[in-house]
Amino acid sequence: MRSVKNFLAKTSRALVSTTAALVFSTAMVNSALAADIAITYDNSCAACHDSGALNAIKKGDSAKWQQLIQQKGMPALVESVKGGMIQMPAGGLCDNCSDEDYRKLIEYMSK
Repeated sequence: MRSVKNFLAKTSRALVSTTAALVFSTAMVNSALAADIAITYDNSCAACHDSGALNAIKKGDSAKWQQLIQQKGMPALVESVKGGMIQMPAGGLCDNCSDEDYRKLIEYMSK
C-alpha cells in the first residue's frame, strides 16, 4: 500500500510539473505569435494604417474597425485584403501572409 501511495505522489508531482511546463510553453508560443503579427503589421500595414493615409482606417480606431467587421464580415475583409482595393495593393504589402494572418492583422488593427 505504501509503494502505491509513493507512486501516486510521484506521478502527481510529475503531472503537475508537466502541466506547468505545458502552460508556460503555450504562453510563450502565443506571445511569439502576437509579436510576429506586430512585426508583420509594422512591415506591411503600418505605412498607411498608422497615419490613415489614403483613407485607411487607423490602427486602434476600434469603433470604425468594428463597424467595418460587422458590415462586411471577416471573410469578406480578408478577401478584400487579398484582392486589393483602389488605395491598397493586393495582399496589403504582405507577400507571404495566409488568410489566418490577414484575420489576425485585422483583429490587431481593430484593438
